[in-house]
Amino acid sequence: MPTPTNGNPQAPQENDPTGAVVDGNGELHEQLHVNGMYRNWFLDYASYVILERAVPHIDDGLKPVQRRILHAMREMDDGRFHKVANIIGSTMQYHPHGDAAIGDALVNLGQKELLVDTQGNWGDIRTGDSAAAPRYIESRLSKFALEVVFNPATTDWQTSYDGRKREPITLPVKFPMLLAQGVEGIAVGLATKIMPHNFIELIDASIAVLRGQEVSLVPDFPTGGLADFSNYNEGLKGGRIRLRAKIEVPDKKTLIIREIPYGTTTTGMMESIVKANDNNKIKVKKVVDNTAKDVEIVVELPTGVSPEVTMDALYAFTDCEVSISPNACVIIDEKPRFLSVNEMLRLSTDKTVSLLKQELEIKLNELEEKWHFSSLEKIFIEKRIYRDIEECETWESVLETIDRGLDPYKKMFKREITTDDIIRLTEIRIKRISKYNSFKADEEIRGIEEALEQTKFDLAHLT
Repeated sequence: MPTPTNGNPQAPQENDPTGAVVDGNGELHEQLHVNGMYRNWFLDYASYVILERAVPHIDDGLKPVQRRILHAMREMDDGRFHKVANIIGSTMQYHPHGDAAIGDALVNLGQKELLVDTQGNWGDIRTGDSAAAPRYIESRLSKFALEVVFNPATTDWQTSYDGRKREPITLPVKFPMLLAQGVEGIAVGLATKIMPHNFIELIDASIAVLRGQEVSLVPDFPTGGLADFSNYNEGLKGGRIRLRAKIEVPDKKTLIIREIPYGTTTTGMMESIVKANDNNKIKVKKVVDNTAKDVEIVVELPTGVSPEVTMDALYAFTDCEVSISPNACVIIDEKPRFLSVNEMLRLSTDKTVSLLKQELEIKLNELEEKWHFSSLEKIFIEKRIYRDIEECETWESVLETIDRGLDPYKKMFKREITTDDIIRLTEIRIKRISKYNSFKADEEIRGIEEALEQTKFDLAHLT
């Protein structure tokens, strides 16, 4: 133990694991190194926000809250609409955060109109109007989501945060969902901003990737407008997109804004025009928002003001022109990585091929097992092997008798006949045996064989 010098506390030796010091009175005190603790706490928090909240995973293109919402909706799915309040409650079994965060994420999914069918007032991304309260609006999974997002057989699972449930680590999405929907997220020390892309263009680009061709993807915005992608840089940090509203000139005294830049709203657009007018950047007489099914902001001009000059001023001083800086960041192998949208598309396409292969292999195995037992059942009943066991006195002799009765036919099977197979034969009910239809059984076996051939063909020609 170190001894005090001149009445001052002495720091612990480097090899002293206790972190203890002795003061001038010879008393022992424990010393806490808070710098190290704060550093570890910060890193733990930063990692948690990046991995569990803000950044989507490359495999399914979803943030954890989105994944948990979709999983909860799949468990609830019965084809009918459910109150959003109920969906939020179910999702809270998996998501350890507030109902508001879940509700906002669900509204965001619903407004993209890809994975979720909606009913009620879900707000409007063009006007900035918010959705109605969760108890007033309803949703369900879309047919597209049910087809391409879920498959328990190809899903990796983990225990939920409280240990009561299991949830997917990632969903087996067979589509470049991340690029279709786009995403924004702010974490600790980094952010992600991926633009939405056109559904059909993504399919065509995925086909091009499978053919080994070069692809070039640019965003497609739900709000319309005009875009300059010359500095897009494949969605990487440092790129920039210039977006403009689409403005019509019906006459010399009127401008009509028909489409707005992505990320803006008609409300914000109106405010920016009024502000520019107040600052004498433009001269307008009146601004009216007639947006309903389509965007329509009418800008009335004073007498003598040029519509062409005013249009240039609108682009220069209002939200009629904005710039967006993409920053494509995703989670790969539990770490954030910055990728171009073309790289994301290739990874997504490879993942889709892998999932389809898994599904076909599972289907092939199921069909082979179905053919195996259907053929066993046919022989067991048609050759009246079930009658041979009537005189058996022990369970072992029953199994041996059936096995012996199947001996002449074993070469026709693709795998060995196991004890489990024989036990399944003993479980066939007398009613089924008495009503057994050989013609229907032959048709069923032929159907299975055709499905087997088709599945093998699909596997061989997957790409």
